Amino acid sequence: MGNRNYEKKEEEEMTVELELEDGAKVTCAVITILTVQNQDYIALLPLDKNGENKDGEVWFYRYHEDENDPNKEPELTYIEDDGEYEIVTDIFDEYLDNAEFDEIVGEEES
Repeated sequence: MGNRNYEKKEEEEMTVELELEDGAKVTCAVITILTVQNQDYIALLPLDKNGENKDGEVWFYRYHEDENDPNKEPELTYIEDDGEYEIVTDIFDEYLDNAEFDEIVGEEES
């Protein structure tokens, strides 16, 4: 995959810097980590140099933390199987639906 640097920003927003195959570096906001069939996946929002994402594109990778070494950087790998990718995007859509529902319910309770 490439080098990844994780950092915490204000308001607990976590970002990761990915180095792409062509050597370009992209900073991404971590949206969430999902578990599907005992495999973790990470959803990333690529950001432009102003820290924004205007097209709504989301990137998905397999995500693995070393349980024996919590200080080791998590490993991200490509999802190469189309069926696996589709399952992850469906679960992510459900996550977004639930997040929107929770936000609406939170507004109504205020």
